[in-house]
Amino acid sequence: MPVREKLLEVLNERFSDEEAFTLKVFESTDGHVNEGVLQSSEGVHWYPIVDGVPCFLQGELQPDFSEFAARHGLTLSSGQQAQVCARRQEQSKTNETFSDKWRKFKNYGHEAEHKDFLFGWYCKKLGVANVDELKAFYHGKGRVLEVGPGSGFNTRFIAENCPGEVFALDVSEAADTTYHNTKDLANCAVVKADLMEAPFADNYFDFIIADGVLHHTPNTKDAVFALFNKVKPGGQFFFYIYRKMGAARQFCDSYIRESYTQMAPEACYAACEGLTELGRELSKLNAKITLEKPVDVLGIPAGTHDVQRLIYYNFVKCFWNDSFDYETNNMVNFDWYHPHNAWQHTEDEVVTWMEELGVSEYSFHDSNPNGISVLLTKP
Repeated sequence: MPVREKLLEVLNERFSDEEAFTLKVFESTDGHVNEGVLQSSEGVHWYPIVDGVPCFLQGELQPDFSEFAARHGLTLSSGQQAQVCARRQEQSKTNETFSDKWRKFKNYGHEAEHKDFLFGWYCKKLGVANVDELKAFYHGKGRVLEVGPGSGFNTRFIAENCPGEVFALDVSEAADTTYHNTKDLANCAVVKADLMEAPFADNYFDFIIADGVLHHTPNTKDAVFALFNKVKPGGQFFFYIYRKMGAARQFCDSYIRESYTQMAPEACYAACEGLTELGRELSKLNAKITLEKPVDVLGIPAGTHDVQRLIYYNFVKCFWNDSFDYETNNMVNFDWYHPHNAWQHTEDEVVTWMEELGVSEYSFHDSNPNGISVLLTKP
């Protein structure tokens, strides 16, 4: 689905009541527009295509396109001119985290040793028994949007198993990584955009997936509602958000995050190495303990606990998984502590959201104690 064939159609459907857009191609390869512009019929509004990815970012999130505009004889709008020297706002700080992360970890999820763990986890999140059922789930979808695709490993899986169109949207440079990891797929397109201003019409998608993304926005609930509008009636929406953890874990997370969010990404990766080593060494113990009684005040249930997971779930994020190399494990801990927004929620909160949206058909799937997995159907 090269930009020429699909994105113009999508944009015109989104803005059909306002103005029509045309595509100008400056450079293309094998049907892919490497550099170009989507321009309104009035010539006032335009969206650049840079390295294959159309950018729909607005306001404070918009990059400086002055050089692009000068090179192609385009006029910056007043909003674009203001953005050239605008101060980065709240979401821009989170974008710095994820742009850096997905520049470094472009192969995350694409490696064979990653897939059993990651797609097994998706099965749990979506409430299906195995990968074959996961493939069948996507085979029934006609138009899919993944928000926050990261390296694009899941976007690729969806597109390979979906007979329809698959779009990926990210506000950070993850959009560029996803594009380069999926551009060989004819039914896949990637856009750089804020999910709150997604360049898609309402009631457009059969399925939207936002896995571990919405809690990194300024307001999780607002993000859920914005994407819900893009799902067509009878379509489905899946999102995974952080669960509110016990008191000890909340204290440690807040204490560490207060320090780590102030660091540049490289410094934070280095700071996380102690936590990663802690997770690795605890895992090596392969030790278990059994609690006959729960520690309710800390949210620790009774039962048998792996020692590493007991500490990980209840006291401090010290992720370790033998399927990943050291750097990837360290990235997972960085991913938790460096983003400026990392909201936590309860199932009761989510239930109130469903009530406000008028949704009665939804389910929670317990994929792990850290998160809440929600699959809903739009009435």
